[in-house]
Amino acid sequence: MIRNLLALVGVLALVAGGYMAAVMPGMMQLMPAMLSPGMQPIVAVINKDAAGLMAAGGNLAPGAAEETATMLGRWIESKGEIGYTTVWERKAAPGVTLDDIKAALESVATDRNIKAVGDLPLSDELNARGIKSGVIYISSYCNPETARKMIDFAPSMAAYLPCRIVVVEKPDGLWVSTLNMDMMLKMGQNMKDHPELLKAATAVRDTMWEMVERGAKGEI
Repeated sequence: MIRNLLALVGVLALVAGGYMAAVMPGMMQLMPAMLSPGMQPIVAVINKDAAGLMAAGGNLAPGAAEETATMLGRWIESKGEIGYTTVWERKAAPGVTLDDIKAALESVATDRNIKAVGDLPLSDELNARGIKSGVIYISSYCNPETARKMIDFAPSMAAYLPCRIVVVEKPDGLWVSTLNMDMMLKMGQNMKDHPELLKAATAVRDTMWEMVERGAKGEI
């Protein structure tokens, strides 16, 4: 009986393998890498607490899989560059200057009632030190009440504060970027039992998205 059972398992494994080879060639190509020694630390974590992994997965917010897929796509596109993977960014429209972007950010902050808490004209500082640099400008924003609610919900989120908008001059012009806040809303713990926090966090998320969009257009 045991022999028959093992034979059945073997047949099922071959069928499954054939199916994967036919419809998921990408997964088949990845299998050797997934089983390589370099992957063992990840496998060890999963094996150590599989139940914990399932519990964490069950606590994800709606849209987690889709957002993970989006980020994975950016990670692959950039050949593993983590910064590119985790940000929203837009190229500034032709003719839009840093001053135009600053004015747009100020306009959004006023419209959305979010507090500007500081800026860092990094390229100005570099140039003052005799280090030639294209534009690098960082502006920080915070809604104190939302920040307090988020920290009460997940204290580690304090490390992500305040929200930042960055303007960087690349060879093809100015780019406006910010951290992808859908990571917080969709890939973190489900906030369904904290509707006030979810509403407030979503408002901040929408504000930062609007800053990137309007900043890149120089739109007041």
